[in-house]
Amino acid sequence: MVRKENKTIRVAILDLYQGMANEGMRCIRDILVLFAEKNKLTIVTEEFEVRLKNELPDMSYDIFISTGGPGSPLDSEGSDWEKNYFGWLQKVLDWNAHEKHKKHTFFICHSFQLACRYFEIGNVCKRKSTAFGVFPIHLLNDGKEELVFKGMKDPFYAVDSRDYQVIQPNAETFWKTPATVLAIEKDRPHVPLERAIMAVRFNKYMIGTQFHPEADAVGMSMYLQMEEKKRTVIENYGEAKWQSMIEQLNDPDKIMMTNAHLLPNFLKLAIGNG
Repeated sequence: MVRKENKTIRVAILDLYQGMANEGMRCIRDILVLFAEKNKLTIVTEEFEVRLKNELPDMSYDIFISTGGPGSPLDSEGSDWEKNYFGWLQKVLDWNAHEKHKKHTFFICHSFQLACRYFEIGNVCKRKSTAFGVFPIHLLNDGKEELVFKGMKDPFYAVDSRDYQVIQPNAETFWKTPATVLAIEKDRPHVPLERAIMAVRFNKYMIGTQFHPEADAVGMSMYLQMEEKKRTVIENYGEAKWQSMIEQLNDPDKIMMTNAHLLPNFLKLAIGNG
């Protein structure tokens, strides 16, 4: 990665976890610290509590990462925090339309679902059952050309934890805008349900994933082995699911690969194009 000037990179993390305990924030922080160290960069981060405190970053930041979070991406429609969130999103779009130094944004899980609503990507709806575990993600042709997915296999594996999904792509949106679907969920021939959209490039400077690219193997493994979390997973999904997650988290070709590539690739692209 070649940088044109030696400057401090300012990253805003938009926290949509609504105060709930999670591993996502820690994982994002760790990725930013490791990326800065590896590339000998100065990265300053600031966190914004979007849902509880209605906090949002201004346009002084270079990069935005918007997190996952609990609850429905539909029930927040009309709420003050969502109106402000969409207002912030539009400000980023306006900035990128007129200013030389572009601001890149990554949307994760809940934020991805909100962005899909905002850009009218498809039908955001509740799943028949909760998706929870480590699952294969399949790249489409545009995904195979996407720099954020550089170095990834097809399929690759990611942590998926959601009650909602984005299906039925809106053809008019993809015809009128630069949006492209990059990846979809695993093929299940025995299940008569449409495969959900798992990653979208909304435009040149905004991308998002339904899954959690920030999840790391060590932290997630420790998290799942905490007595309370282990009991909850086993009660809801069975011991076989819990054991399968532990095994897959420690597979170097699965979660470790995704953690090492996606957000770091995004950061390289964002800083290189800044």
